[in-house]
Amino acid sequence: MTCIGFLSVAPVVEESMAPYVADAVAALDDFDVEYETTPMGTIIEAEDSEELFAAAHAAHEAVGAQSERVETFLKIDDKRGVDQRASEKVDAVEASLGREARSGASEGGD
Repeated sequence: MTCIGFLSVAPVVEESMAPYVADAVAALDDFDVEYETTPMGTIIEAEDSEELFAAAHAAHEAVGAQSERVETFLKIDDKRGVDQRASEKVDAVEASLGREARSGASEGGD
């Protein structure tokens, strides 16, 4: 996978956003993408930007179906000519760092 994106889709509401975010994540299942949801957004991997944009649009629309206002942030790294996974990018940072890229990793903390 060469096209990696960071997607954050959120309704502008006062109550919990979890059900809306769940709808956005579920919408990704209809596309040829792999994803991992984090507390701040979802990492999406696709073969090309067309599929990634289509998946992001579906996630945006899934939230918009239930909310009058939706904010979407999409950042894409489209590294053409290179086949690289998101996990490989993290592995490279950890190799340079000499440990896991998280606080407390050397002490076995959370």
